[in-house]
Amino acid sequence: MPWQYNCVSVIMGSDPASGADCPKVTASRQKLKTKIRPPRPPTDANHNENWARLANAVREIHNHNAFRLSYEETYRHAYNLVIAKHGDIVYRGVNDLIMENLDKLAKEEVAPAFPSGGSSDPAHQSQEGEVFLKAIRKVWDDHLRCMRQLKQDKFYTRAANVPEIWDAGLTHFLEHIILSKLYPIKNHITSTILRQIQLERNDYAINQSAMKSCVDILLDLSLDKYGSTVYNKYLETEFLKDSEVFYKAEGERLMDMCDTPAYLARAETRFVSEELRTLHYLSAKTHPPLRRILESTLLTPHLTALINMPNSGLDSMIDNGKMDDLARMYRLFCMVEIGLPTLRKALKDSIAQRGKDINQSTRGTEAEEPGDEDIEQPDAKGKGKATGKVTGSNAVVSALKWVDDILSLKDKFDRILKLPFNGDMTIQVSMVEAFDSFINLNPRAPEFISLFIDDHLKKGMKGKTDEEVDVILDKTITVFRFITEKDVFERYYKGHLAKRLLLNRSTSDDAERGMLAKLKVECGYQFTQKLEGMFHDMKLSVDTQNAYKEYLSGVNPPAIDLSVIVMTSTFWPMNHPSATCTFAPEMIQACRSFESFYLRRHSGRKLTWQPGLGNADVRTRFKARTHDLNVSTYALVILLLFEDLKNNEVLTYQDIKSATQLADNELKRNLQSLACAKYKVLKKHPPSRDISSDDSFTFNEDFTAPLQRIKIGTIATKVESTEERRETRDRVEEERKHQIDACVVRIMKDRKQMSHNDLLTEVVRQLSSRFQPQPQLLKKRIESLIEREYLDRGQDRKSYTYMA
Repeated sequence: MPWQYNCVSVIMGSDPASGADCPKVTASRQKLKTKIRPPRPPTDANHNENWARLANAVREIHNHNAFRLSYEETYRHAYNLVIAKHGDIVYRGVNDLIMENLDKLAKEEVAPAFPSGGSSDPAHQSQEGEVFLKAIRKVWDDHLRCMRQLKQDKFYTRAANVPEIWDAGLTHFLEHIILSKLYPIKNHITSTILRQIQLERNDYAINQSAMKSCVDILLDLSLDKYGSTVYNKYLETEFLKDSEVFYKAEGERLMDMCDTPAYLARAETRFVSEELRTLHYLSAKTHPPLRRILESTLLTPHLTALINMPNSGLDSMIDNGKMDDLARMYRLFCMVEIGLPTLRKALKDSIAQRGKDINQSTRGTEAEEPGDEDIEQPDAKGKGKATGKVTGSNAVVSALKWVDDILSLKDKFDRILKLPFNGDMTIQVSMVEAFDSFINLNPRAPEFISLFIDDHLKKGMKGKTDEEVDVILDKTITVFRFITEKDVFERYYKGHLAKRLLLNRSTSDDAERGMLAKLKVECGYQFTQKLEGMFHDMKLSVDTQNAYKEYLSGVNPPAIDLSVIVMTSTFWPMNHPSATCTFAPEMIQACRSFESFYLRRHSGRKLTWQPGLGNADVRTRFKARTHDLNVSTYALVILLLFEDLKNNEVLTYQDIKSATQLADNELKRNLQSLACAKYKVLKKHPPSRDISSDDSFTFNEDFTAPLQRIKIGTIATKVESTEERRETRDRVEEERKHQIDACVVRIMKDRKQMSHNDLLTEVVRQLSSRFQPQPQLLKKRIESLIEREYLDRGQDRKSYTYMA
């Protein structure tokens, strides 16, 4: 209490007439003189009286009767005690009165409000807790009000080295209310708050305002100078222990009764509710340790079980397109350290298993030979109905379905990555690794992808616009990126592109060149150099054909109109020399005519005819009508053998083979297209779907068809047979040897000297865009180059030197 005073004294004189004191005045108006004198101190007899009156005033404040007090009078009592150097009496006395009042409040206000704990009714428990917490708050508010009305001189507390009365009052409240030795108030506060939280966790309503008002008291009361509060030491510790026990049991309970989506939804609700609890009526600093408890009890122990839960786990959510549930799983799993790695591994395994199933679906067709058609026996009119396409087999359909399934799978997981997983880069890496692994487990992946592209670049694609086809091809490029044997894909793509160009079956030149541009971006200029050379040959062939027509106008033209495409042998996929075939005289005359024209223009070149890649239009007369048949060149050679035969005259298989000199596989394939397919222009004896060396054939004069122009056995894209696939693989392996040799020489010519490991690393890096060379093959090729004196082994036997 600040005691301040001012004393002013006036020097007085005596009046001789009246005897009264009066100022002395001279003739010259003498000035008054003043002198400051110290105040007269109170006597010891007044000390007890002053303190008694001051103590009574403090009690009146505690009894809410401060309005009856005179501030000036109370001030004077305290002032008299302090200036008499009895400030310690005032300080100790006020503290005693404060403690006396707190003990009274504990007895009259707090203790009667203790929860009974005898009821099991949640509503009754909530009400009892609310009453008790409000009683604590009422006592606190009353205490603070009284402390605001009691003031202490700061000079005294500093000089006496004692706490200020406000701080002492907080300490007294802590010791006589919260930590009271007379009543278990602290235990009741802790148990009541924990019980109220438990009720709220069980979905019962509580008074959050009462909870917050009581928790704020515990936060305001410090236990030491380091800032430790009653809340931290007594309530928070118990709250966290209680929460850990509760949520450990909650996790087990939910795992037993919920599927994965329901568990994740409830877990997320728990995370949100606990965060709101710390914000609304607990301390915000409690949220981090509380969240760690939730993570360690609700998530970490159950991650694998949630992912693998039957009929509701990760695979089920992916299959059913539950994007919200997947997003919730991602959010929750990201909260724990091992959550995201666990989710990434599960996704990778899921993709790998789905890819394995897709690969497994194609194995049933690996043993099938391409070009097999489902053919019925001919009827009386010589017509039969094919149950399958002549130009395709189950293997082709399976190849196209494989790529379709891969694209659908990729689209599905791309949507999952973008929406629920928020484009997480680590998940994307795991997904790429999974696709890369199972796609390359299928040794026929390069062939299937090429077949798929070929199917979408052909003419006659129904139901799809150019834009839709372009979108599909863009997606196919994403699958193409996964394959490691891009050189194998190049070989198949060249073969399929050659057939599209030679048979004029491309959707458009722009579409073809657009696909080449996509491949060039992925693999570089060298990858598409020969493919672009094929387009260049097609353009030059148009000019050559026009010049040939002008040439024929000045000479005696052959009986057959000949259209020729001149192909550069290094660009086009000429896998083997042209098959032997004996042409009809008319065909030989036409071929010689073109050779004479071409060699005059280009000296030093050699022409090799490739009848297996050509086709012909032949007008054929039957009893009913005449039809224009489009057949392969080999089929034309066979049909011309029947031109001069009499009706029903027979040619055996051996007769045809001897006359045409065709290989058995080509002969059987073309006879099958003429005699066993949908349009049977030849009759086979005996009728069957397969061709054997004992069969015989006659011209089917009774053939009828509603169309004037008919395509028969046009060369089409097909899946390679086992033997053809083995030959392709051998050619690829041989090409790889040359590529490795060239790469090693190119590197060593630039570096001059390199260690063995550095050389292998650089070769693998440069060739990885086409294929993944095996270390054993690299070692063999290096040994071969040493034998051919391109390289020399260093003296340390671990390095190589380039030899000019």
